Amino acid sequence: MTLPSATLLAQSALSGVFIGSLYGLLGLGLGLSWGLLHVINLAHFAFAFLAAYVCYQLASVGGMDPLVTLALIVPLFFALGVAVQWLLARFSVSPLNSLLATFGLTAIIEAGIQGYWTADFRKLESAYAGEKFRIGALYVPLPELLTLIFALTLTFAVFAAMRYTRLGRALRALAEDAPIASAFGVDAKLHALLLSGVCGALAGIAGVCLALSFTLTPSQIYAWVGVVFAAVMLGGLGSAIGPLVAGVVIGVSEAVTMAFASPSWAPIVSFTLLILLLLLRPERS
Repeated sequence: MTLPSATLLAQSALSGVFIGSLYGLLGLGLGLSWGLLHVINLAHFAFAFLAAYVCYQLASVGGMDPLVTLALIVPLFFALGVAVQWLLARFSVSPLNSLLATFGLTAIIEAGIQGYWTADFRKLESAYAGEKFRIGALYVPLPELLTLIFALTLTFAVFAAMRYTRLGRALRALAEDAPIASAFGVDAKLHALLLSGVCGALAGIAGVCLALSFTLTPSQIYAWVGVVFAAVMLGGLGSAIGPLVAGVVIGVSEAVTMAFASPSWAPIVSFTLLILLLLLRPERS
């Protein structure tokens, strides 16, 4: 086996940071919903891909700048997140059943995407696609850099909100003991709707990042589930910063593995890390 050059390893690690930031961005909303609301929302991935296709449509057909589409996508997916949480709460869906219900919703959204945009591959051609910066011997693509900036900004914004605002403290109190928090005047239903809306908006932003960097096809929705679940579990349920850190670790590990071996070995990395975590720290499983 020929060892890769130092430049190739460095470029692979940088690429791993970029893809890991997208894992973290996708895992941010999923982890908050799972950890604080006890809702395992598989539809989060479908929302992200639906947002990617909406961005593609608005930019390719409507002529909008992909980043400007966020002005429409963020409120739209905030509303979708609120609607899903309202339905789950209305019928008192348990955490396990939320997994099943949102899986069904994911299948419905996938079918809708395929019905409207077909199963053909779609690639967003934008002014950002060909832009690259050079730092020494390394290349930094602009779409991936934008994803990293979004991931860092939103992660630390959510962390600050959860730690320093009354809303964040109320959400953490509800996650710890909802009846006691409600007894102190916290409106559990309202806070759950707000958090679900934020998670939906985060999925929408992640979808725009997907559209900027990747070729889209409806069946890819499920390809992201395993590795993002691993990032959420490694980072900690309900954590703001954890999924991003775990996502970057997984992304870099996968990229370096691909530099040394074939790409088919990359998925082994994330799940090996997850299994080791569950074995060594079972209290976080």
